[in-house]
Amino acid sequence: MTLTAFWFIVIAVLWTGFLVLEGFDFGVGMLAGIVGRNRAGRNKAGRNKAGQDDTGRRVALATIGPVWDANEVWLIVAAAGMFAAFPSWYATMFSGFYPAFVLLLVALIGRGMSLEFRGKHDTARWRRSWDVALTGGSLIAPFLVGVTLGDLLHGVPIGADQEYAGNLTDLLSPYALFTGITVVALCLLHGSAFLALKTVGDIRERAVGLAGRISPVVAGAVVAFAVWTQVSTGHGGADAIPAAVAVTAVAAAGWLIRQGRDGAAFAATSLTMAAAVSSIFVNLYPRVMVSTLGSATDLTVTDTSSSSYSLRVMTVVAAVLFPVVLLYQGWTYHVFRRRISRADVVTPARRTQASATGPPAATGNSDSQQEAT
Repeated sequence: MTLTAFWFIVIAVLWTGFLVLEGFDFGVGMLAGIVGRNRAGRNKAGRNKAGQDDTGRRVALATIGPVWDANEVWLIVAAAGMFAAFPSWYATMFSGFYPAFVLLLVALIGRGMSLEFRGKHDTARWRRSWDVALTGGSLIAPFLVGVTLGDLLHGVPIGADQEYAGNLTDLLSPYALFTGITVVALCLLHGSAFLALKTVGDIRERAVGLAGRISPVVAGAVVAFAVWTQVSTGHGGADAIPAAVAVTAVAAAGWLIRQGRDGAAFAATSLTMAAAVSSIFVNLYPRVMVSTLGSATDLTVTDTSSSSYSLRVMTVVAAVLFPVVLLYQGWTYHVFRRRISRADVVTPARRTQASATGPPAATGNSDSQQEAT
């Protein structure tokens, strides 16, 4: 295996790892307002009314509080790895997709700020504002990442000078848009499976019920994505294996959710996300970007890679640091492995009581960190 092929695999693993790990964070962000909802009661007029359950929202956010920022780092490392290993790929992609990446950055910032600042001020209006930012950011970010990955395989206008030759509308091909929708759907299923795994009581029941209802829809989207990918690329054989794995895994996830096997269901949704993303990179290689102006202007790993010396140095650094990062992140998940209940959540009333009677129940900086402590 050449170093260029090795680093293409590394970049694919980093993008896949980002969506597997951050995918359930996005799903929890989109679903926090749904699982954090009281059962129907009656208002003053005697009509049924489902009320917001802020404690339920806090339980949902507490499940990702200790890990979401570390998961997001995978995106930064993926971009940095592209810059170092394939600078021409990085330059063409990030200049051509600039509007999408700016919007992605805004979505990630808004989502991060909502997780940090939601609990800093105890008013309903304040929390609602940050809830909107959380839901919107958690929806927009995976959609844009999916569109970007879809564009790599479907193709965008690239000139002979390796410069992007299109405009914003060229990024919005039907295949790319559907890839974005599929990634969002997978994040929803992935997030609901994670909530079922990490919570107890009524929050878990809501997550399991939601996962059961959306799993057939998500399975349909994955099947359509897999078929569209293979038909549009004309590839078969080994290149179709990741797509077949994704279809099998999403079907297994739906069955495992209905059986109440939370851990196995979450593993199945993780495998579905990994296989779906991998199918794009498997069908892309040895290209890194497809050009709609003709195969002669496709960008390949050979045309866009750094020098052999740079790749050798990067390989040594990655061999030393990557296992350390994996061990640290694995240790983090081990420490925060237990399920979270309503009793673990630090509500404003409990904070007031704790400040009056003794030390606060949690000392984290953000609302989600306090709830997870």
